[in-house]
Amino acid sequence: MGRRMRRRRGAVTAALLAAVVVVPTVTGCTSGSGGDDGRVRSPEPTGSRADGSGHGPVLAVKIDNVPAARPATGLGAADVVYVEQVEGGLSRLMAVYATRLPETVGPVRSARESDLELLRQFDQPTFAFSGAQSRLMPLIDKAPLRAVTPGDAPDAFFRGAGRPAPHNLFLRPAGLLSSAPGTDALTTGFRYGPAPAGGTAETTRTVRYPAARFSFTWSESRHRWLVTMDGRPAVMTDGQRMAPATVVVQYVKVRESAFHDFRGSNSPYTETVGSGKAQVMRDGRVFDVAWKRPTAMDGTAFTTNDGAPVNFARGQVWVVFAKAP
Repeated sequence: MGRRMRRRRGAVTAALLAAVVVVPTVTGCTSGSGGDDGRVRSPEPTGSRADGSGHGPVLAVKIDNVPAARPATGLGAADVVYVEQVEGGLSRLMAVYATRLPETVGPVRSARESDLELLRQFDQPTFAFSGAQSRLMPLIDKAPLRAVTPGDAPDAFFRGAGRPAPHNLFLRPAGLLSSAPGTDALTTGFRYGPAPAGGTAETTRTVRYPAARFSFTWSESRHRWLVTMDGRPAVMTDGQRMAPATVVVQYVKVRESAFHDFRGSNSPYTETVGSGKAQVMRDGRVFDVAWKRPTAMDGTAFTTNDGAPVNFARGQVWVVFAKAP
């Protein structure tokens, strides 16, 4: 699906988010612009594909993950959750939806430059985010994706009660896609099936950023990795524990970008094209593997030391980008 030319028309007004929405746990009247890029663009057609087949691009949503933004909504339905470092050593999530769309997702936050490289492995994804700084917008406009902010689709976003802005912007995916595109849209290079031979038994693993900490503890009864963030169990607004079937700790280059936040802190750029080491955690074991993504248009392949492909357990996958030593 090709991207349409978009025009900038000045600041987005509060009237764009004036709908009243009632959802479980997250309720409230919408207000404010919902974004920080000051754009208004012509809305794209609703639906997965222009031909109405219901099989099209994935939905990727940028999720706020500072303590004030927790608990999140709708993460349990994501097929893939990416964890990346942002300014000040904090973290944000990128949730990718292909097999099912939740009623609500959020809280939604702004895009970063490295998101564009990460999303190139998907075919023309729909990318929902709250906005981006003005110097980044030309890069987003040129990227092969459908970029959607509250100014583009005001009926699809709303402000929830119970937490302050900017941590209260939520998305109704049905406002952007008529149906989930299906597993064929997950062009990530991931493979699912039996675990490789070997590995080491492991019950818990912790990944640290300068100002964030993620721990994954194996639950034999649930056959999942239970997520803990900054020392507290990570739950969603429905009370369910975040619990992926596979966790990938992918060691990548994290460098400074050309962008800074409003405080002057540099925005880290996470390089997801290239090669390096990783650990794949599944079935209560950890496997030392290699990863390779030759170009931005390729998916990421994970292989054993002898070059054999590594399968993931069926279910949700978390990919945690950690700084390579």
